[in-house]
Parts: sequence; structure tokens; C-alpha cells
Amino acid sequence: MQTAVLVVAIGVLAIIAFGDVRTRRIPNVLGLARMTLAGDPVATVHTIEASTAVFAAAFLLFWRHVLGGGDAKLVTAMALLIGYQDLLSFLFLMSLCGGALAIAILARDKLCPGFWRVSRSARMPSATEATGCIAGAARSTVPYGVAIAAAGVITLILKSPLTK
Repeated sequence: MQTAVLVVAIGVLAIIAFGDVRTRRIPNVLGLARMTLAGDPVATVHTIEASTAVFAAAFLLFWRHVLGGGDAKLVTAMALLIGYQDLLSFLFLMSLCGGALAIAILARDKLCPGFWRVSRSARMPSATEATGCIAGAARSTVPYGVAIAAAGVITLILKSPLTK
């Protein structure tokens, strides 16, 4: 049963990452199924406490416009799915994936400025863009949902009973 949850989670994370790259939007996700199947009430309580702390930190980052709302939801859902035991390694791996993604986007923007604006076609143009009066280059964004999903997939695979 744990393997089925792992396979479904990886599939859902792949869809979320693709959607984040394409539209910069992340749908609502649910990570409580793993805790229900685990059957360990103490671990469930610790995971909920840790996930609450992750949500509080992610909400503060969202409030300060550092992180998107979907990213805050996704990192909280991943905390619920991964569990408190592997949460710090997940967060560390997520920051590594996010850093690599940001460096790749910066390199892309330096090599081909304005050519790869994926998010521009996925959203409504602003009034300035609609009239063609773009004063400067649009600010690049990092689809951090990709980093969260990648770190989640790696963490889930490494903690899977199949790899032990």
C-alpha cells in the first residue's frame, strides 16, 4: 500500500511541476493519506506539528511576496506526505533544487534574453504589455513548485521500501 501511495504521489508531483512551469499556478493538493495508512498516531501528531511550522514559515514568505501561494501549499503538503523524520533533509534538498533551478533560469536569461519567457504566454498580458510599451525586460520568476516537487520525489524514492 505504501508503494501505491509513492507511485501516485510521484505522478501527482510530476503534473504539479509541469503545471507550475507552464502557468505558474499550483492546484490544491492533499498529503494526509500517507499518515492515515501509516497507523502510527505519535508520528502523525509530530508530522502535523512539523507541517504546521512549515506552513507558518511558508505563509510568512508568501505574505512578503517571496514565495507563491501554491508553493506554500505544496511545501506544506509535502511535509505532510514525507513526515517529520525526513523533513529537514527534504527542505535541504528543496533548497538545492531551487538554487540549481534559479541558476539555470539566470543562465537562460543571460544567453537568450526575452526568448524563453514561458510565463508570458500562460498569463493575461498587463496593460503595458498589451499596448506594446514594455520599458524593460520582464522580471524572471522561478517556478519553485518544480524544486519542491523534485525534492519531494527524490525524498520519497530514497525513503521508499523499494530502495531498502
